[in-house]
Parts: sequence; C-alpha cells; structure tokens
Amino acid sequence: MIDFSSQTSFEFSEPQKASNWIEGVILQNDFTVGDISYLFCDDEQLLKINQEFLNHDTYTDIITFDYSMGKTISAEIMVSVDRVTENAKTFKQTFKRELNRVLIHGILHCMGMKDDDKNAAEQMRLAEEKALQLID
Repeated sequence: MIDFSSQTSFEFSEPQKASNWIEGVILQNDFTVGDISYLFCDDEQLLKINQEFLNHDTYTDIITFDYSMGKTISAEIMVSVDRVTENAKTFKQTFKRELNRVLIHGILHCMGMKDDDKNAAEQMRLAEEKALQLID
C-alpha cells in the first residue's frame, strides 16, 4: 500500500496516479510493494530529521527510511516541498516533474541504488529518467 500525507498546507493532487506509477516501477524492477508512506513537510522539519537521525546539518529534498525486506519495498519517505520547489526552479523543471523525480528517487534507494559518488549518481539519474518516462 502506498500512502501520501502532508504536515504542511501542500495537497498532493494525484495520489492514485502516483501510486499506480510507483507500483509499476517497483514491479517492473522485479520487486513487490509493501507499506510505503510519503510525508510532505517543509524545510525546517526535514532539517531537524536530517540532524537528528543522519547527523547532517543540511537541507535536503528527501529522506528515505528503508524498511524493505528482501524484494518487498517498504519505507517511510519524507519530502520537503520547499526543496522540491527550489530545485524545480534551479533545474528549470516543473514542480510536478521535480516532485515525481524525488518520489521515485526514494524508491530507487529502496531497490538498492546509491548516489554517493559520481558514477552512482549518474546511474541514479538514468533510472529516474527512465521511470519518469512512464508517467510523463
């Protein structure tokens, strides 16, 4: 099950479309869908989580708590709507496309993809683009 909630005034407008897309990406990669929860929040809330749980004192667009077991994807994924808005402007993307990129980014981490070095980050971007083609 994929669930979306918000701790800000942000209202996610297409939860069913996004759920179907995310599930499709998961299944296409030979994984199954477990319990996936997305929480939309603001920069300050995500910064506190980043400091408390990851010892990082930086703003970020997403934090993924991966609870996957084997091939079943389960996670709590927190998304800063503020960062997504800024990143969309920086990368000259629509808010919707940047949000979808972030939503699938967390799932790709749960499927074992990394982005902690240049090569891995390039592979992550390619996987994001491939997934985005399925929803655009």
